[in-house]
Amino acid sequence: MFFAILISMLNQVTPFALKFLVDGIVEKNSGSNIDIWYIVGLLAIILVVNILIASVSNFSGYLGDILSVKLRKLLTNRYYAHILTLPMSYFDNQQAGKITSRLDRSISTVSELVQAFANDFVGMILTSVVTIAVMFYYSWPLAIMLAVLFPFYIWITSLSSKSWQRRQEPINSDTDISKARFIESVGQIRVVKSFNQEKAELNFMSQKLSNITIASKKQSKEWHWYDVVRRAGLGVIFAGIYSYIILQTWNGNFTLGTLTLLFQLALQAQFPLFASSWIVESAQRASSGSKDYFEAMDTMPDIVDSENAIDLNFSRGEIKFENVDFAYQEKNNVLKNVSFVIEPNTKLALVGESGEGKTTIANLILRFYETSKGTILIDKQDISKVTQASLRDKIGVVFQEPALFSGTVRENISYGKPGANTKEIEAAAEAANATDFINKLPEGLDTEIGERGVKLSGGQKQRIAIARAILKDAPILILDEATSSLDSKAEHEVQEALKKLMHNRTTIIIAHRLSTIASVDKIIGLRNGKVIEEGSPAELAKGNGIYAELLELQNPTDQNKAKLKTYDINAS
Repeated sequence: MFFAILISMLNQVTPFALKFLVDGIVEKNSGSNIDIWYIVGLLAIILVVNILIASVSNFSGYLGDILSVKLRKLLTNRYYAHILTLPMSYFDNQQAGKITSRLDRSISTVSELVQAFANDFVGMILTSVVTIAVMFYYSWPLAIMLAVLFPFYIWITSLSSKSWQRRQEPINSDTDISKARFIESVGQIRVVKSFNQEKAELNFMSQKLSNITIASKKQSKEWHWYDVVRRAGLGVIFAGIYSYIILQTWNGNFTLGTLTLLFQLALQAQFPLFASSWIVESAQRASSGSKDYFEAMDTMPDIVDSENAIDLNFSRGEIKFENVDFAYQEKNNVLKNVSFVIEPNTKLALVGESGEGKTTIANLILRFYETSKGTILIDKQDISKVTQASLRDKIGVVFQEPALFSGTVRENISYGKPGANTKEIEAAAEAANATDFINKLPEGLDTEIGERGVKLSGGQKQRIAIARAILKDAPILILDEATSSLDSKAEHEVQEALKKLMHNRTTIIIAHRLSTIASVDKIIGLRNGKVIEEGSPAELAKGNGIYAELLELQNPTDQNKAKLKTYDINAS
C-alpha cells in the first residue's frame, strides 16, 4: 500500500512536466527567452520518474506476489486445520472433490481481491483526490463532471457484478460436482474400466460442462450489456470533459500546457475508475466464490473436548457401555439401550445383520460420533470427559479395507508412530508377517506403493496396515476383520499377524468369519439395535440366538450362504 501511494504520487509528475514543456515551447516560439536546459531538465524528470515508476511498481508487484502466496498458505492451512476438526458426520455428507474444489476457488478469488485491494485501492483513492483537486483548481465544472463519473461507474459495476454473482452459484455447484466426480472416477479407475463405464463417466462430465457453458453464456451476455452501458456513460462524460477543455483553450482561458495537463489528468483518471470497477467486481466474485469455503469454516465440530477434559488414565483396558442410544438421524435410533462390558485383555466379537450397529459401536468407542444417550467408560472414565487425542492414542484400528497413503512402505508403517526408527519399523513388519514380501520389493521399505497401495496385493496391503497398528502398540484394538476378501494363502498370513497383534490387548472384532467368532472370549449379538445375547461361544452355541443360528448355517448350501451374507459372515 505504501508503494501504491508512492506510484500514485509519481504518476502526477509527468502531466505537470508535460504542461511546463508545452508552455515552454509555445513561449519560445512566441519569442520568449527559454533556455534549452529548461526543456532538457523537464525531459530528464520525465525519464527519471518513468524509471522510478517501473522499478517501484515491479518491486510492489513482487511484494504483492509474496502477499498472495502467504495468503494462499494462510487460507489453506486454516481451512485444512478446520476440516480436520470436523466430525465424521460432516464427511458422511460431503464428497472429497467438492471440499478441494471449494478451497481452490475460494483461495483464487479471495487472494485476487486482497492483492488488488492492497496494490490499487489506496493509490486509486489518492489519484482520484489529486486529479479532482487539480481540475477543481483550474475549473470546477470539470471537477464536478469527473466526480459524477465515479459513483455512476461504480453503480453500474455493482449491478453487473450482482448479476454475475447470481449466475455464478449454479456454475460453482456444477463445477464442484464435476470435479468431485472426476476425482472419484480417477480414484476408482479399475471399476470404471472393468464395467466399461468410460463413456458413462464422460457423458456425466460432458453434461455438467454443458450446463456450465450455457450458464456462462447467459452470465457473459448480461455482463457485457452492462459494460456497454458503463463504457457509453464513460464516453459521454469524457466527451463533455474534453469538449470543455478544448472550448476553454479556444477562448484563451487555458494555455496549451494547461490543456495538455488536463487531458493527461483526465486520461489518468480512467485508471482509478477501472481499478474501482475491478475491486467491486473482485469483492463480489470473492463473495460468491468463497461462500462455500466460509460456510465450511463456520461449521462447528459436533465433538469437542470439554473445558475440563483430561487425558485418559489407562490402567487395565476395561470398556463398558451403559444404556447407550445412538442415531445418525433424529428419531431413527441405530442403538437402543445397549449395555455390556469388555474385560481387559479379552476378545469380543460383534455379530448381527448388516445395519444393526456393529460398526457404530466401534465408531462410538473412537468417539467419531457422540452417543445420543448413555455413557461409554474406559477404565471407569467417561470417554466424553477425556481428550479425544488421549483416547485415540490408546486405540489401534485395522479396517476391513486397508487404508494406505501414496508414498513408501516405510512411510505407511511409520504412520502408526511418527519418528519411528528403522529397527522399530522392521520389527513391526516382522510381527505382521510382512518382511518377506517387503524384502522382495525393488527398494524394500522405501518402495513407492502408489495411491492407496495400488501396487500391492490385498494381503500385502493388509499386512502393512497391521504392521502400522503393531507399531502404534495401542492397548485397545478395534478390528474390522481384514481377511474376508483374501485368498486362503494371504488369509493365513494375515490371520497369523492378527493373532500377534491381538495378544494382551482388549480387542473388539467386527466378525466376518465363523472361525474368528469361535476363537473369541465373548460374543455380543445385536438385533434391531439391541443386545439380544451375550456370552462365550460355548455358552451361546447351546442357545437359540444369533450365534447358534450361524453355526446351523455352516453347511454351505446356497440358501445358507445367502442367509450368512445378511450377517456379513463367511462360513469358514
